Amino acid sequence: MSSFDVPAFYAEWATRSGQIFDAAAGKGPDSLETVRLGYRKFFQESFPPPEGVTFETVDADGVPTEIAVPEDAVPGRHVVYLHGGGYVTGDPQGYRGLVGTLALRLRARVVVPDYRLAPEAVYPAAVDDSVTAYRWLLEQGVAPRDIVFAGDSAGGAMAVSVLVAARDLGLALPAASIAVSPWANLEHTGATMVSLDGVDPSVSRAGLRQAADVVLGNAPQSSPLASPVFADTRGLPPVLIQIGGHEVMLSDAIRLAAKLADDGVPVRLDVAPGMGHVWHLVVGHHPAADKAVADAVAFAEEHLAAA
Repeated sequence: MSSFDVPAFYAEWATRSGQIFDAAAGKGPDSLETVRLGYRKFFQESFPPPEGVTFETVDADGVPTEIAVPEDAVPGRHVVYLHGGGYVTGDPQGYRGLVGTLALRLRARVVVPDYRLAPEAVYPAAVDDSVTAYRWLLEQGVAPRDIVFAGDSAGGAMAVSVLVAARDLGLALPAASIAVSPWANLEHTGATMVSLDGVDPSVSRAGLRQAADVVLGNAPQSSPLASPVFADTRGLPPVLIQIGGHEVMLSDAIRLAAKLADDGVPVRLDVAPGMGHVWHLVVGHHPAADKAVADAVAFAEEHLAAA
C-alpha cells in the first residue's frame, strides 16, 4: 500500500461535503459554483486517472456524458456509472480515478452521465437524465446483456431507482447492478443513522437531511425513485450492495437488500467491517478497498455476456 493518508482524506471530504450542503442551502460564505469546483479539484488531486484509459465526451440525447475507454476494452462491454455527491455536487471529471480503475479491471467502456444537480434541478432530474443516457446507449446498439450499472452514494441509490424507472418505461434492463454505499432512504430512519452518527468518517445524519431538503423540492422523502427502499423493484436484474460497517447508511442499505429480496430480485449484500462511505475511492491505498473493487468486478463479470 502507498503512503496515502486515508483518515486525512475522509476528514477533508467531510469538511468539503459540509461546505457543499451549506452552499446548496444558501448558507456559508462561498458560492455553490465555487465549492463545487473545489470539490472536483479535491477529487482529481486525490484520485488521478490511471494510465491506459482515455476519456471521451458525448452528447447522450442532451445529457453531457463522459466515457472512459480502456486500451483493451472487450467489444460491446459497458458500465453505466452514476457518481455520488448527494445530488448536489460531483461530476465525471472528479470521478476519473475510480471510473478509470473500473474500466481497466473490467475491460469495459464506462459511461458516466453528468446529470443535473440540485438545487438548480430537483428530484427527479438526476434519475431522468440517467435514464436518458441509458436509453441513448441502447440506441447505439449496445445489448442490455453487455451492460452493468454501478454507482455510489446518491448514485448507489440510482443504481436501483434508475432501473425501476427504465423498467416502467418499457426499456430492456441491463445484466446486473452494483450499489455502493447507497443513499437509499431519504427519511433517514435506519438505526445506524443514530448509532453511527459521529462514527462515520465523512457523512452525518444532519448533513444528509440538509441535502435531502434541497434535493427533493416538494416531493415526499418516501418518493420511490429518491428512496428505493420504497420502490417496487420486481423484475430487476441481480444487484450487489456494498456498504461499510461504519456508515450511517448501513441500516438503510440492509433494508434495501431486504426489499429487493422480498420482490424476488437476486441480491447480495456485502458489509465491510470498519469501512466508511465509498471506501472504494481509496483503491490502491487500503486492502479493504482493493477487495471491494475486486468483488464488484467479479460480480459484473459473472453476469455480463462472456468476453
